[in-house]
Amino acid sequence: MKYLVLCFLHFTFILQAQVMNSGVETKQKQEFTFNEYLGYVKKFHPLVKTANLEINKAQANLMAARGAFDPKIEVDFDKKQFKGKDYYSLLNSSFKIPTWYGVEIKAGFEQNEGYYLNPENTVPNPGLTSIGISVPIGQGLFINQRMADLRKAKMQLQLSQAERKLLAVGILYDASVAYFNWKKNYEEFQMYAQYNTNAQTRFDAIKSLIQQGDKRAIDSIEASISLKSRQLSMENSRLKLLKSKLELSNFLWLDNSIPMELSDTLYPELLLENTIQETLKTNDLLAQDFTIEKHPKINALETKIDMLEVERKLKANLLLPKIDLSYSYLSEPQYIDSYKFENYKIGVNFAYPLFLRKERGGLKLAEFKIQETTNSLQLERQQLTNKIKAQNEVIQSLNKQRLMANDLVSSYNTMLQSEERLFSFGESSLFLINSRESSLITAQLTAIALRNEFCVSNAELYKIMANPD
Repeated sequence: MKYLVLCFLHFTFILQAQVMNSGVETKQKQEFTFNEYLGYVKKFHPLVKTANLEINKAQANLMAARGAFDPKIEVDFDKKQFKGKDYYSLLNSSFKIPTWYGVEIKAGFEQNEGYYLNPENTVPNPGLTSIGISVPIGQGLFINQRMADLRKAKMQLQLSQAERKLLAVGILYDASVAYFNWKKNYEEFQMYAQYNTNAQTRFDAIKSLIQQGDKRAIDSIEASISLKSRQLSMENSRLKLLKSKLELSNFLWLDNSIPMELSDTLYPELLLENTIQETLKTNDLLAQDFTIEKHPKINALETKIDMLEVERKLKANLLLPKIDLSYSYLSEPQYIDSYKFENYKIGVNFAYPLFLRKERGGLKLAEFKIQETTNSLQLERQQLTNKIKAQNEVIQSLNKQRLMANDLVSSYNTMLQSEERLFSFGESSLFLINSRESSLITAQLTAIALRNEFCVSNAELYKIMANPD
């Protein structure tokens, strides 16, 4: 009976190793792959949708800037009547067409009458039509506020596309880390659950041997300690797994912003470390000699410099005197086809500050902002280059460590199985088996941690490269 129990115990240990290596405990469940998970995040996560709204906001801003060039109809009517007498009735309507280079085309119609009409408002009875043009020959000819706003709005669209990528990448990185944490805790819980089963089997076997008089009673204490230790570790691991599942659920949404809870029947991708680089495309980016000139941060800073350059040109334009010339041809409606050069209205508007302190100060500030952003661009280029190189080295090192850790697990597992065989022959002790098993657990925890670090390091490279598509 003694050898039967010992052989059963030895068979249980061997079965444990086979189960942990083959993943039999998960065959009845459904694998939730990392690629599938990222698909849900990219398509349905609210913050990813918010990132896409940045482009919509920029397009709306561009539409608003283009509105400064929309034609405009103006009608001004003013009438006064007092004690049955018409003092005056003034009607002044116009149609204005702004153009790109500050030139404005204007057509108008006036019809005024009344007993106390101001002489300068006197027009023929049918009214007075006008068509003319206003041209700035100083400030505002080649650049003005509406031209600057439109140029910056177009650049803002490019800036929003870069910012959308950066925001989306940040969300996908956080989601990836949550998935890796879930996978790590899941593997640890499965490991502790299996060791807890083995400790229970070992404890029951020792009790049976004690009852038969083949083992001392003190051996049950050691088996009980091992069992309670495994139960404590499993409960702690179960709590961490539960928390990581809830954290992962924060990134799982369905259409119409419906939150989704992670089902207990789902388990993470077991061999994720073999597919992580293909999923995140970190290998492809490195193999294609990824250039930082296409990086969203670089594009964003370059766009900001272009926008500041437009602002600098606008400030420099304010140093010029303000000279606006206007000309309008006047005619009665029935004579509009017979042009008479003597019927016209012209105007000149001139203004120029004597010291230009406000204008010169504004120009200097615009130049300082350009220099500041240019310095940031140069620094960002260097930092991104070094970060990519450093992260690539980290990934290669962790890949080597991961393979070495797997070899250590295999070696410790062989040592444990050897000790179990000796125990079945009565040439070893429960203490040595527990010692071998503790070393194997430590090695497996190290291997799990290194697999997690390897996945996280690839996600960090993905975040540095900032290419969510």
